[in-house]
Amino acid sequence: MGKRIIYMDHSATTYTKEKVVDAMIPYFTRHFGNPSSIYSIARESKQAIDTARAQVATALGANPDEIYFTSGGSESDNWAIKGVAYANRKRGNHIITTTIEHHAVLHTCRFLEKEGFTVTYLPVDRYGRVDPADLEKAITDKTILVSIMYANNEIGTLEPIPELAAIAQKHKVYFHTDAVQAIGNIPIDVKAQNIDLLSLSAHKFYGPKGVGALYIRNGVRIENLIHGGGQERKKRAGTENIAGIVGCGAAIELATADIAGHNARIRSMRNRLMEGILDTIPHARLNGHPTERLPGNVNISFEFIEGESMLLWLDDEGICASTGSACTSGSLEPSHVLLATGLPVEISHGSLRLTLGDANTEEDIDFVLEVLPKVVSRLRDMSPLYQKTTKDGGSHV
Repeated sequence: MGKRIIYMDHSATTYTKEKVVDAMIPYFTRHFGNPSSIYSIARESKQAIDTARAQVATALGANPDEIYFTSGGSESDNWAIKGVAYANRKRGNHIITTTIEHHAVLHTCRFLEKEGFTVTYLPVDRYGRVDPADLEKAITDKTILVSIMYANNEIGTLEPIPELAAIAQKHKVYFHTDAVQAIGNIPIDVKAQNIDLLSLSAHKFYGPKGVGALYIRNGVRIENLIHGGGQERKKRAGTENIAGIVGCGAAIELATADIAGHNARIRSMRNRLMEGILDTIPHARLNGHPTERLPGNVNISFEFIEGESMLLWLDDEGICASTGSACTSGSLEPSHVLLATGLPVEISHGSLRLTLGDANTEEDIDFVLEVLPKVVSRLRDMSPLYQKTTKDGGSHV
Protein backbone atom coordinates (compact mmCIF):
# COMPACT_ATOMS: atom_id res chain seq x y z
CA MET A 1 0.00 0.00 0.00
CA GLY A 2 1.55 3.24 -1.14
CA LYS A 3 4.87 1.58 -2.03
CA ARG A 4 6.65 3.17 -4.96
CA ILE A 5 6.59 0.89 -8.00
CA ILE A 6 9.28 1.19 -10.64
CA TYR A 7 8.40 -0.81 -13.73
CA MET A 8 11.43 -1.96 -15.70
CA ASP A 9 10.04 -4.95 -17.57
CA HIS A 10 8.70 -3.36 -20.75
CA SER A 11 9.93 -6.29 -22.86
CA ALA A 12 7.53 -8.53 -20.96
CA THR A 13 4.56 -6.22 -21.49
CA THR A 14 3.60 -2.56 -21.46
CA TYR A 15 0.70 -0.64 -19.99
CA THR A 16 -2.08 0.35 -22.40
CA LYS A 17 -1.91 4.06 -23.13
CA GLU A 18 -4.91 6.22 -22.31
CA LYS A 19 -5.44 7.29 -25.93
CA VAL A 20 -5.55 3.64 -26.93
CA VAL A 21 -8.08 2.78 -24.21
CA ASP A 22 -10.22 5.76 -25.25
CA ALA A 23 -10.23 4.49 -28.84
CA MET A 24 -11.26 1.00 -27.72
CA ILE A 25 -14.08 1.79 -25.26
CA PRO A 26 -16.85 2.52 -27.81
CA TYR A 27 -16.34 -0.94 -29.33
CA PHE A 28 -17.16 -2.61 -26.02
CA THR A 29 -20.39 -0.67 -25.66
CA ARG A 30 -21.99 1.32 -28.52
CA HIS A 31 -20.29 -0.19 -31.58
CA PHE A 32 -20.52 -3.86 -30.62
CA GLY A 33 -21.91 -5.30 -33.85
CA ASN A 34 -20.49 -8.44 -35.44
CA PRO A 35 -18.52 -7.30 -38.51
CA SER A 36 -19.87 -10.27 -40.48
CA SER A 37 -23.44 -8.94 -40.27
CA ILE A 38 -24.89 -6.40 -42.72
CA TYR A 39 -26.80 -3.90 -40.55
CA SER A 40 -25.45 -0.48 -39.63
CA ILE A 41 -23.77 -1.20 -36.27
CA ALA A 42 -22.04 -4.17 -37.88
CA ARG A 43 -20.77 -1.95 -40.67
CA GLU A 44 -19.38 0.40 -38.02
CA SER A 45 -17.37 -2.48 -36.58
CA LYS A 46 -16.11 -3.50 -40.01
CA GLN A 47 -15.06 0.08 -40.75
CA ALA A 48 -13.14 0.21 -37.47
CA ILE A 49 -11.26 -2.96 -38.40
CA ASP A 50 -10.47 -1.57 -41.84
CA THR A 51 -9.09 1.59 -40.23
CA ALA A 52 -6.89 -0.41 -37.85
CA ARG A 53 -5.67 -2.57 -40.72
CA ALA A 54 -4.62 0.54 -42.59
CA GLN A 55 -2.85 1.89 -39.48
CA VAL A 56 -0.81 -1.31 -39.10
CA ALA A 57 -0.04 -1.41 -42.82
CA THR A 58 1.18 2.19 -42.80
CA ALA A 59 3.47 1.49 -39.84
CA LEU A 60 5.08 -1.42 -41.70
CA GLY A 61 5.16 -0.04 -45.24
CA ALA A 62 2.70 -2.75 -46.28
CA ASN A 63 -0.62 -2.85 -48.12
CA PRO A 64 -3.76 -3.10 -45.94
CA ASP A 65 -4.77 -6.38 -47.61
CA GLU A 66 -1.48 -7.92 -46.41
CA ILE A 67 -2.35 -7.47 -42.71
CA TYR A 68 -4.19 -10.24 -40.83
CA PHE A 69 -5.20 -9.81 -37.21
CA THR A 70 -4.43 -12.60 -34.72
CA SER A 71 -4.48 -13.19 -30.97
CA GLY A 72 -0.84 -12.11 -30.60
CA GLY A 73 2.78 -12.90 -31.37
CA SER A 74 2.69 -16.61 -30.59
CA GLU A 75 -0.21 -17.26 -32.94
CA SER A 76 1.40 -15.14 -35.64
CA ASP A 77 4.68 -17.05 -35.35
CA ASN A 78 2.89 -20.39 -35.43
CA TRP A 79 0.85 -19.38 -38.45
CA ALA A 80 3.81 -18.02 -40.40
CA ILE A 81 5.99 -21.08 -39.85
CA LYS A 82 3.41 -23.89 -40.00
CA GLY A 83 1.45 -22.19 -42.74
CA VAL A 84 4.43 -21.77 -45.07
CA ALA A 85 5.75 -25.24 -44.22
CA TYR A 86 2.52 -27.03 -45.06
CA ALA A 87 1.74 -24.96 -48.16
CA ASN A 88 5.19 -25.49 -49.67
CA ARG A 89 5.92 -29.06 -48.60
CA LYS A 90 6.04 -30.35 -52.17
CA ARG A 91 8.78 -27.84 -52.97
CA GLY A 92 10.95 -28.60 -49.94
CA ASN A 93 11.00 -29.49 -46.25
CA HIS A 94 13.91 -27.44 -44.88
CA ILE A 95 13.50 -24.51 -42.47
CA ILE A 96 16.24 -22.26 -41.09
CA THR A 97 16.02 -20.38 -37.80
CA THR A 98 18.41 -19.50 -34.95
CA THR A 99 19.29 -20.82 -31.51
CA ILE A 100 18.05 -17.65 -29.77
CA GLU A 101 14.48 -17.38 -31.04
CA HIS A 102 11.45 -16.98 -28.81
CA HIS A 103 9.92 -20.32 -27.83
CA ALA A 104 6.93 -19.57 -30.06
CA VAL A 105 9.34 -20.11 -32.95
CA LEU A 106 11.60 -22.78 -31.45
CA HIS A 107 8.78 -25.01 -30.21
CA THR A 108 6.94 -24.64 -33.53
CA CYS A 109 10.08 -25.77 -35.36
CA ARG A 110 10.48 -28.72 -32.98
CA PHE A 111 6.88 -29.68 -33.71
CA LEU A 112 7.50 -29.57 -37.46
CA GLU A 113 10.58 -31.77 -37.08
CA LYS A 114 8.21 -34.48 -35.81
CA GLU A 115 6.14 -33.89 -38.95
CA GLY A 116 9.06 -34.73 -41.23
CA PHE A 117 10.59 -31.29 -41.72
CA THR A 118 14.28 -30.63 -41.15
CA VAL A 119 15.39 -27.51 -39.27
CA THR A 120 18.78 -25.81 -39.16
CA TYR A 121 19.40 -23.72 -36.02
CA LEU A 122 21.99 -21.07 -36.87
CA PRO A 123 24.51 -20.19 -34.15
CA VAL A 124 25.13 -16.65 -32.92
CA ASP A 125 28.26 -14.85 -31.82
CA ARG A 126 29.03 -13.72 -28.27
CA TYR A 127 26.70 -10.75 -28.74
CA GLY A 128 23.79 -12.80 -30.07
CA ARG A 129 24.20 -11.79 -33.72
CA VAL A 130 23.75 -14.10 -36.69
CA ASP A 131 26.50 -14.13 -39.32
CA PRO A 132 24.87 -13.66 -42.76
CA ALA A 133 27.52 -15.97 -44.21
CA ASP A 134 26.17 -18.78 -42.03
CA LEU A 135 22.70 -18.27 -43.48
CA GLU A 136 24.07 -18.31 -47.02
CA LYS A 137 25.84 -21.61 -46.36
CA ALA A 138 22.79 -23.20 -44.69
CA ILE A 139 20.36 -22.67 -47.59
CA THR A 140 19.79 -25.73 -49.77
CA ASP A 141 17.52 -26.52 -52.72
CA LYS A 142 15.02 -27.88 -50.14
CA THR A 143 14.87 -24.67 -48.04
CA ILE A 144 11.42 -23.08 -48.03
CA LEU A 145 11.56 -20.68 -45.07
CA VAL A 146 13.98 -18.63 -43.00
CA SER A 147 12.66 -17.32 -39.66
CA ILE A 148 14.93 -14.93 -37.72
CA MET A 149 13.79 -12.52 -35.03
CA TYR A 150 14.33 -8.79 -35.52
CA ALA A 151 15.34 -8.03 -31.92
CA ASN A 152 16.00 -10.50 -29.14
CA ASN A 153 13.56 -10.33 -26.25
CA GLU A 154 16.16 -11.19 -23.60
CA ILE A 155 19.44 -9.51 -24.50
CA GLY A 156 18.06 -6.88 -26.88
CA THR A 157 20.46 -7.61 -29.74
CA LEU A 158 19.32 -6.45 -33.19
CA GLU A 159 19.83 -8.81 -36.10
CA PRO A 160 20.93 -7.59 -39.58
CA ILE A 161 17.46 -8.30 -40.95
CA PRO A 162 17.69 -6.45 -44.31
CA GLU A 163 20.91 -8.31 -45.17
CA LEU A 164 19.55 -11.67 -44.05
CA ALA A 165 16.27 -11.17 -45.90
CA ALA A 166 18.14 -10.21 -49.08
CA ILE A 167 20.03 -13.51 -48.94
CA ALA A 168 16.76 -15.43 -48.60
CA GLN A 169 15.22 -13.50 -51.48
CA LYS A 170 18.25 -14.23 -53.70
CA HIS A 171 17.62 -17.93 -53.17
CA LYS A 172 13.83 -17.57 -53.63
CA VAL A 173 13.20 -18.58 -50.01
CA TYR A 174 10.47 -16.98 -47.89
CA PHE A 175 11.74 -14.79 -45.03
CA HIS A 176 9.80 -14.39 -41.77
CA THR A 177 10.79 -12.19 -38.84
CA ASP A 178 9.37 -12.16 -35.34
CA ALA A 179 9.30 -8.38 -34.84
CA VAL A 180 7.39 -8.45 -31.56
CA GLN A 181 10.14 -6.54 -29.72
CA ALA A 182 11.04 -4.29 -32.65
CA ILE A 183 7.79 -2.42 -33.30
CA GLY A 184 8.06 1.15 -32.04
CA ASN A 185 11.82 0.77 -31.53
CA ILE A 186 13.06 0.13 -35.07
CA PRO A 187 11.76 1.74 -38.29
CA ILE A 188 10.47 -1.12 -40.44
CA ASP A 189 9.62 -1.13 -44.13
CA VAL A 190 8.74 -4.67 -45.16
CA LYS A 191 9.01 -3.93 -48.88
CA ALA A 192 12.39 -2.19 -48.72
CA GLN A 193 13.73 -4.81 -46.32
CA ASN A 194 12.56 -7.83 -48.39
CA ILE A 195 10.44 -9.25 -45.54
CA ASP A 196 7.77 -11.74 -46.64
CA LEU A 197 6.11 -12.37 -43.26
CA LEU A 198 6.25 -10.41 -40.00
CA SER A 199 4.75 -11.08 -36.56
CA LEU A 200 3.74 -8.42 -34.04
CA SER A 201 1.88 -8.18 -30.73
CA ALA A 202 0.04 -5.08 -29.51
CA HIS A 203 0.85 -5.40 -25.81
CA LYS A 204 4.55 -4.85 -26.51
CA PHE A 205 3.93 -1.30 -27.81
CA TYR A 206 1.39 0.07 -25.33
CA GLY A 207 -1.63 -1.66 -26.81
CA PRO A 208 -3.99 -4.28 -25.33
CA LYS A 209 -3.12 -7.91 -24.65
CA GLY A 210 -4.64 -10.70 -26.71
CA VAL A 211 -4.29 -9.11 -30.14
CA GLY A 212 -1.56 -9.01 -32.75
CA ALA A 213 -1.09 -9.31 -36.48
CA LEU A 214 0.74 -11.20 -39.18
CA TYR A 215 1.94 -9.42 -42.29
CA ILE A 216 1.83 -11.78 -45.26
CA ARG A 217 3.23 -10.37 -48.49
CA ASN A 218 0.82 -10.80 -51.40
CA GLY A 219 1.82 -13.90 -53.33
CA VAL A 220 3.18 -15.89 -50.37
CA ARG A 221 1.83 -19.44 -50.36
CA ILE A 222 0.52 -20.16 -46.87
CA GLU A 223 -2.03 -22.51 -45.30
CA ASN A 224 -4.54 -21.37 -42.71
CA LEU A 225 -3.79 -22.11 -39.07
CA ILE A 226 -7.34 -21.65 -37.72
CA HIS A 227 -10.28 -22.99 -39.71
CA GLY A 228 -13.94 -22.03 -39.43
CA GLY A 229 -15.74 -18.97 -40.73
CA GLY A 230 -14.66 -16.57 -43.44
CA GLN A 231 -13.19 -13.81 -41.28
CA GLU A 232 -9.95 -12.05 -42.23
CA ARG A 233 -10.63 -12.64 -45.92
CA LYS A 234 -11.04 -16.39 -45.28
CA LYS A 235 -7.53 -16.65 -43.84
CA ARG A 236 -8.11 -16.61 -40.06
CA ALA A 237 -11.45 -17.85 -38.71
CA GLY A 238 -13.13 -16.52 -35.57
CA THR A 239 -15.26 -13.51 -34.70
CA GLU A 240 -12.96 -10.51 -34.64
CA ASN A 241 -11.78 -8.94 -31.38
CA ILE A 242 -12.99 -5.53 -32.51
CA ALA A 243 -11.94 -3.49 -29.49
CA GLY A 244 -8.55 -5.20 -29.40
CA ILE A 245 -7.98 -4.64 -33.10
CA VAL A 246 -8.91 -0.96 -32.75
CA GLY A 247 -6.44 -0.74 -29.85
CA CYS A 248 -3.72 -2.42 -31.91
CA GLY A 249 -4.18 0.11 -34.70
CA ALA A 250 -4.20 3.10 -32.37
CA ALA A 251 -1.17 1.82 -30.45
CA ILE A 252 1.01 1.15 -33.49
CA GLU A 253 0.19 4.57 -34.91
CA LEU A 254 1.33 6.20 -31.67
CA ALA A 255 4.38 3.94 -31.33
CA THR A 256 5.72 4.68 -34.80
CA ALA A 257 4.90 8.41 -34.95
CA ASP A 258 8.33 9.52 -33.66
CA ILE A 259 10.62 6.54 -33.23
CA ALA A 260 13.80 8.63 -33.30
CA GLY A 261 12.58 11.04 -30.61
CA HIS A 262 11.27 8.22 -28.44
CA ASN A 263 14.51 6.27 -28.74
CA ALA A 264 16.67 9.27 -27.86
CA ARG A 265 14.95 9.64 -24.48
CA ILE A 266 14.88 5.91 -23.68
CA ARG A 267 18.45 5.29 -24.87
CA SER A 268 19.78 8.12 -22.72
CA MET A 269 18.25 6.59 -19.60
CA ARG A 270 19.40 3.11 -20.61
CA ASN A 271 23.00 4.19 -21.11
CA ARG A 272 23.09 5.90 -17.72
CA LEU A 273 21.63 2.83 -16.05
CA MET A 274 23.91 0.41 -17.89
CA GLU A 275 27.08 2.41 -17.24
CA GLY A 276 26.11 3.06 -13.63
CA ILE A 277 25.66 -0.65 -12.91
CA LEU A 278 28.88 -1.73 -14.62
CA ASP A 279 30.87 1.07 -12.93
CA THR A 280 29.65 0.34 -9.40
CA ILE A 281 29.19 -3.45 -9.28
CA PRO A 282 32.27 -5.66 -9.78
CA HIS A 283 32.15 -9.09 -11.45
CA ALA A 284 29.38 -8.01 -13.81
CA ARG A 285 29.14 -8.20 -17.59
CA LEU A 286 26.79 -6.82 -20.21
CA ASN A 287 24.93 -9.36 -22.31
CA GLY A 288 24.02 -8.58 -25.90
CA HIS A 289 25.56 -6.24 -28.43
CA PRO A 290 26.96 -3.03 -26.90
CA THR A 291 25.43 -0.76 -29.57
CA GLU A 292 23.21 -2.82 -31.91
CA ARG A 293 20.55 -3.39 -29.29
CA LEU A 294 17.06 -2.26 -28.37
CA PRO A 295 17.11 1.27 -26.92
CA GLY A 296 15.61 0.24 -23.59
CA ASN A 297 17.32 -3.10 -22.97
CA VAL A 298 19.84 -3.69 -20.16
CA ASN A 299 20.81 -7.33 -19.56
CA ILE A 300 23.66 -7.90 -17.12
CA SER A 301 25.00 -11.04 -15.49
CA PHE A 302 26.38 -10.92 -11.95
CA GLU A 303 28.71 -13.63 -10.77
CA PHE A 304 28.13 -15.62 -7.56
CA ILE A 305 24.39 -14.91 -7.18
CA GLU A 306 21.07 -16.23 -8.50
CA GLY A 307 18.83 -14.07 -10.65
CA GLU A 308 15.68 -15.24 -8.86
CA SER A 309 17.05 -14.01 -5.55
CA MET A 310 17.78 -10.61 -7.07
CA LEU A 311 14.21 -10.37 -8.37
CA LEU A 312 12.74 -11.06 -4.95
CA TRP A 313 14.92 -8.45 -3.24
CA LEU A 314 14.26 -5.89 -5.97
CA ASP A 315 10.53 -6.58 -5.80
CA ASP A 316 10.68 -5.87 -2.08
CA GLU A 317 12.02 -2.44 -3.02
CA GLY A 318 9.24 -1.95 -5.58
CA ILE A 319 11.40 -2.61 -8.66
CA CYS A 320 9.87 -4.85 -11.35
CA ALA A 321 12.45 -6.68 -13.48
CA SER A 322 13.08 -10.16 -14.87
CA THR A 323 15.79 -12.74 -15.34
CA GLY A 324 15.00 -13.40 -18.99
CA SER A 325 11.93 -13.71 -21.18
CA ALA A 326 8.57 -13.41 -19.43
CA CYS A 327 7.47 -16.77 -20.78
CA THR A 328 10.26 -18.60 -18.95
CA SER A 329 10.79 -16.42 -15.88
CA GLY A 330 9.20 -19.10 -13.69
CA SER A 331 11.75 -21.68 -14.83
CA LEU A 332 14.95 -22.58 -13.00
CA GLU A 333 16.60 -23.49 -16.31
CA PRO A 334 19.29 -21.08 -17.52
CA SER A 335 18.40 -18.85 -20.45
CA HIS A 336 18.83 -20.63 -23.79
CA VAL A 337 19.74 -17.25 -25.28
CA LEU A 338 22.60 -16.62 -22.85
CA LEU A 339 23.90 -20.17 -23.27
CA ALA A 340 23.83 -19.73 -27.06
CA THR A 341 26.14 -16.70 -26.72
CA GLY A 342 28.66 -18.88 -24.89
CA LEU A 343 27.98 -17.66 -21.36
CA PRO A 344 28.71 -20.38 -18.75
CA VAL A 345 25.70 -21.89 -16.99
CA GLU A 346 26.70 -20.63 -13.55
CA ILE A 347 26.92 -17.02 -14.78
CA SER A 348 23.73 -17.34 -16.87
CA HIS A 349 21.83 -18.05 -13.65
CA GLY A 350 22.83 -14.62 -12.34
CA SER A 351 21.36 -12.54 -15.15
CA LEU A 352 19.07 -9.55 -14.69
CA ARG A 353 17.01 -7.93 -17.44
CA LEU A 354 15.89 -4.33 -16.97
CA THR A 355 13.88 -2.98 -19.91
CA LEU A 356 12.93 0.68 -19.97
CA GLY A 357 9.96 2.38 -21.58
CA ASP A 358 7.50 5.22 -21.32
CA ALA A 359 6.72 4.37 -17.69
CA ASN A 360 10.24 5.36 -16.61
CA THR A 361 11.87 8.59 -15.47
CA GLU A 362 15.38 9.73 -14.60
CA GLU A 363 14.39 9.41 -10.92
CA ASP A 364 13.75 5.71 -11.53
CA ILE A 365 17.30 5.32 -12.80
CA ASP A 366 18.65 7.07 -9.69
CA PHE A 367 16.69 4.75 -7.42
CA VAL A 368 17.77 1.53 -9.15
CA LEU A 369 21.41 2.65 -9.13
CA GLU A 370 21.07 3.23 -5.40
CA VAL A 371 19.30 -0.05 -4.60
CA LEU A 372 20.81 -2.64 -6.95
CA PRO A 373 24.45 -2.47 -5.74
CA LYS A 374 23.21 -3.01 -2.17
CA VAL A 375 21.10 -6.01 -3.22
CA VAL A 376 23.99 -7.61 -5.11
CA SER A 377 26.35 -6.96 -2.20
CA ARG A 378 23.99 -8.54 0.35
CA LEU A 379 23.46 -11.63 -1.78
CA ARG A 380 27.18 -12.05 -2.35
CA ASP A 381 27.83 -11.73 1.36
CA MET A 382 25.74 -14.90 1.74
CA SER A 383 27.67 -16.77 -0.97
CA PRO A 384 30.53 -19.00 0.21
CA LEU A 385 31.72 -19.25 -3.40
CA TYR A 386 32.01 -15.48 -3.65
CA GLN A 387 34.00 -15.30 -0.40
CA LYS A 388 36.38 -18.03 -1.56
CA THR A 389 36.81 -16.76 -5.14
CA THR A 390 37.39 -13.14 -4.29
CA LYS A 391 39.83 -14.17 -1.59
CA ASP A 392 41.74 -16.17 -4.23
CA GLY A 393 41.46 -13.31 -6.70
CA GLY A 394 39.54 -15.29 -9.35
CA SER A 395 36.55 -14.41 -11.53
CA HIS A 396 34.95 -15.48 -14.79
CA VAL A 397 33.80 -11.98 -15.77
